[in-house]
Amino acid sequence: MKEKRRELARLCRVAVDRPKWQLGLAVVVSAWSLAWVVGQAFGAPSPLEVLPVRWAGLPTGWLDATRGWFDGRTGFLAVAGGLLWAMTSASRQASALVGWLAVMAAAEDVGYVAVKWALLSFAVFLAAMGLVSITGRRAFVVDRVAVIPRDVARAGATAVALSAVVPLVAPGLVLARLVGPYVTRPPRRRPGTPIVRPLSAERPPVGGTPGGTPGELPEPVPAQRGSR
Repeated sequence: MKEKRRELARLCRVAVDRPKWQLGLAVVVSAWSLAWVVGQAFGAPSPLEVLPVRWAGLPTGWLDATRGWFDGRTGFLAVAGGLLWAMTSASRQASALVGWLAVMAAAEDVGYVAVKWALLSFAVFLAAMGLVSITGRRAFVVDRVAVIPRDVARAGATAVALSAVVPLVAPGLVLARLVGPYVTRPPRRRPGTPIVRPLSAERPPVGGTPGGTPGELPEPVPAQRGSR
């Protein structure tokens, strides 16, 4: 259980370890996708309907025209979104954001079922990679590329976690900024700096006297005969 919590914390740190431009895009996509997912419990709006355009009193003609153009044209993007989620890794997180945008574009055509299609395409791809990896379960990665089941499972779990956490990036950053001043963190040692413990002046080092040969026993002190 402790290892699972440590791995979850690592993935959360990885999810915000991006270039500044990509982190800004992640916040926008996170807030948009979260509003759309939560809105399914309150009338099932489309992704464009959750944008605060009408609330802000902005013109909505372009919004209706965009929805009309998406109708009947973008359903296939759900499969593309699932494959983009599947190629997500710690070093390539932008594909998770583009995958969410593709799924929301597909949802303008087919509705929230686009998420199910994306997850199905993701699962089919992982199953295919799992079947291919069976042939390489005993491969030695020395001079050729191999598909190993353990690595496939690890890469799939990472892709699922980094794709699923996208809607939580924005609220997570807000929560971290809110409680940050009230959290006490332990001191962090600089990487590569050894911890040197000073020798005690009262106790000689183990294995002999100071300056002596390692492993040499100290000479016994003769007993003092008291005066009568």
